[in-house]
Amino acid sequence: MAMIGIVPSLIAAALDTLVFVVLAWCVWRALGRSIPIAVIPIIIGLVLAASGAVPASWGLPSVIGDRIGWAGVLLLAFAAGLETRQEAHLPAQSGTTTQTHARRLRFIASAAVALLLPFCVGTVAAHFHFTQLPGWAAPRGGEWLGSLAIGLCVAVSALPVLIGIVRELGPLHRPLSQLALSIAVIDDAVLWIGLAALLLAADGGSLLDGVSAVQCVALLLLVALAVTASVIKRMGVSPPRWVAWATLPVFLAAGSWSTSQLGLHELLGAYFAGAMVPQAWARKLPVERIGQFALLALAPLFFGHSGMKIDGEVLGWASLQASVLLLVLAVSAKLAAVLVCPPAPHLQRREALAVGALLQCKGLMEIVAATILRDKGLLSEHAFAALVTLAVLSTLLTGPAFRWLVRQRAVESPGRELA
Repeated sequence: MAMIGIVPSLIAAALDTLVFVVLAWCVWRALGRSIPIAVIPIIIGLVLAASGAVPASWGLPSVIGDRIGWAGVLLLAFAAGLETRQEAHLPAQSGTTTQTHARRLRFIASAAVALLLPFCVGTVAAHFHFTQLPGWAAPRGGEWLGSLAIGLCVAVSALPVLIGIVRELGPLHRPLSQLALSIAVIDDAVLWIGLAALLLAADGGSLLDGVSAVQCVALLLLVALAVTASVIKRMGVSPPRWVAWATLPVFLAAGSWSTSQLGLHELLGAYFAGAMVPQAWARKLPVERIGQFALLALAPLFFGHSGMKIDGEVLGWASLQASVLLLVLAVSAKLAAVLVCPPAPHLQRREALAVGALLQCKGLMEIVAATILRDKGLLSEHAFAALVTLAVLSTLLTGPAFRWLVRQRAVESPGRELA
């Protein structure tokens, strides 16, 4: 009898893989890789949810596919944390100490404005408009926490997808793309910290209220990871490659388990575990390949299922209007932020706007953040559907907008390089 139940599950998992992994990859290649592959499974899921084209007898989304996709997005979040350990994403350092210090201050100020301005605009717009719409009120936390959740999603810059887009742009635009990546590293870290703060606020605001023995162990485990990483960094330990590889599942499992036991979310622990891996150890790892494997082979199931699980009834004209309005707010705020406080001196207006065009990319991280917030009751189904659509639209817009801006810059100032 057990075998009878296993066979349909395996068939459903195979269909899952064909639709969200194989089909998505084929569409991506057929389009000449002109759009990020990350959004294609989401679009497929949205279309299936809106059309109701998949019979229930197919068993989609499958249980096995759910588990594989969840493992993939955990690995993707872990890889995003590992990416923050790479020197390639830090601001370039040149000139005297005074100049370097001044440039760092300017860079940090620009990163702060690029995050805070969209967050404030999104939160205010959510509080006074979006949460007043039918079906948009957050099930938990009240109006302000729901508004803060929407504001956080509006402010997101998607580090993993942005890294892939930047790699496709090539070396010609590296000065501008590296500025955007450097800011995205900071924004990504603040995003996960902000998510943790919102989840804590929704659960009463303190990890120590009614803490259990298991939660004490989870908290101590996180502290042990951080202390171990700090000691390894100070000692300058450089292990064999196999030791670094063996350490990865330990950090990933310990981080995700700890945050889940603390009432937060496994993805928070996966991200911070990746960020805690010692830098010397991270350099021994093919971080890009780890992220690509998760992105191409595993995570598409999670993102395709996220699209499918959206209530098809909320995917109407009203939802699309809300998504477009959120897109206008998010893009305008990011562009205004880099114009008000450019991340580097001597940037022309179009150069600053090109950096802003990259930073407005929402990609997978907004889907992940919105999924966490919906699971915890801080986003309604209507808000979740609109934010998923926003993520798709903003990601599709990123590459063409950047190329148009740098092409115009080249026409206006031929031969000019970034100072």
